[in-house]
Amino acid sequence: MARPEDIPQPTRDAVLNVPCPAFGTTPFVAGPPLSQRRIAILTSAALIRRGDKPFAFGSGDARFLPAATEPGDLLLSHVSINFDRAGWQRDINVVYPIDRLRDLAARGEIGGVADTHYSVMGSTDPAAMEDAVNQIAGQLKQERIDSVLLTPV
Repeated sequence: MARPEDIPQPTRDAVLNVPCPAFGTTPFVAGPPLSQRRIAILTSAALIRRGDKPFAFGSGDARFLPAATEPGDLLLSHVSINFDRAGWQRDINVVYPIDRLRDLAARGEIGGVADTHYSVMGSTDPAAMEDAVNQIAGQLKQERIDSVLLTPV
């Protein structure tokens, strides 16, 4: 993650001036032990499947990524000049840790891996993402997913 002083102008001011939403309550969610939870990935790396339209700058959209998608069929369409792609190019698990989740599931440390994972564009105003968040929440509920692993970039 870039430090504000390392971000060039005018992007720095834009990032620092995005309002942070305030929540009136602190949600508390209980759930089963980790060994029984099904987990989905939500990444802000703007991953797309080969052939899909890339994310536009500031897009509030979400992409649904089937877990069966081969790593070679995923592309990173993140457009920030502050994002270092070196880690992604060496190991997809840096932004999309699907192999690590599968390892944990195989060892019984988690209950399972979701059939669908999610990608959004980082550096997007959260207010623009409300529709996408509702779509993701609906799919998570439909698949009975207990937990989400967030991989911000």
